[in-house]
Amino acid sequence: MNPHELAHYPAQHFLWKVEEGVGTITLNRPERKNPLTFESYTELRDLFRALAQTQEVKAVVLSGAEGNFCSGGDVYEIIGPLTQMAMPGLLAFTRLTADLVRAMRACPQPIVSAVDGVCAGAGAILAMASDLRYGTARSRVAFLFVRVGLAGCDMGACAMLPRIVGQGRAAELLYTGRTLGGEEALAWGFFNRLCPPESLLAEAQALARSLAQGPTFAHAMTKRMLHQEWSMGLEEALEAEAQAQALCMATHDFRRAYQAFVAKEKPVFQGD
Repeated sequence: MNPHELAHYPAQHFLWKVEEGVGTITLNRPERKNPLTFESYTELRDLFRALAQTQEVKAVVLSGAEGNFCSGGDVYEIIGPLTQMAMPGLLAFTRLTADLVRAMRACPQPIVSAVDGVCAGAGAILAMASDLRYGTARSRVAFLFVRVGLAGCDMGACAMLPRIVGQGRAAELLYTGRTLGGEEALAWGFFNRLCPPESLLAEAQALARSLAQGPTFAHAMTKRMLHQEWSMGLEEALEAEAQAQALCMATHDFRRAYQAFVAKEKPVFQGD
């Protein structure tokens, strides 16, 4: 995938559109509530990897078609075949799914998930791995791995979910596989905001546009440090942030912000 042609990238397994610096991914198998396949896992991973190399796309929205976000791995195209695989094939698949999360966290662009309806299994992981999550009152989030005989430790859930909703709440969701409704997901901090279903995508895209218009070098630094500081102690984190902020102070955007403040104008950031 050529990162310099991402604005016109012809996605095969989901919809992809770039407008005003915002790339929108739409999982588009509505007749099955937008499940993932081996091919869509791979293409999503490759797209997020390519995003790390482009300046065209400054923020990303991840959504699903026609009232649902994502029902997880396709029962017939993934779950069935997995039951017939030997261990090398199983490990290759679980490493592929982990690579998708790794690519989402490593891409510098903020990712905003627009979650409506079903958001289950690997779909819940995609939302979890995003930076921000907008939902609806009718959305239903379920980390349902235990309900299919699997552990809750899937695609980084045991590392990331406790940091979003807390250890005890994460344990409840991962042990029981129960559904988290929209209002409860907002109260627990999984969702940043609830939106009416008819305006969910537009509001998520508006948020992404506002981020795209901001100091994108600094946004990328914030994302990187939020991720890296999970494994740091306070002293190490303070030094890492001192270095990161010094780099941001050397950018043109920092000077633009100062000059705009002096002139009583709104800064126009350019990401350099």
